[in-house]
Amino acid sequence: MTKPTEKEISAVASAAGVPVDMEVAARIANSIGPAFEGFAAIAGTLPFDLEPSTFVFVQTEKAAR
Repeated sequence: MTKPTEKEISAVASAAGVPVDMEVAARIANSIGPAFEGFAAIAGTLPFDLEPSTFVFVQTEKAAR
C-alpha cells in the first residue's frame, strides 16, 4: 500500500464521474498520504474473510428468514 499519486487520484475521480484538476488531485493525494503511510507497516496482513459487496446479500438473506 503506497501513497497514491495525483495521476491515480485523477483517474479514480474521473472513473467515479467527478473529474478533478491535477492541482486538486495533488492536494487530495497530499491530504490522504499520511493515512496510507500509517498503515504501511501492516499492509497486506489484515484478513478479508468476505468480499464487502456480499454484505448486503447476506443481510438480506438473514432478514428474509
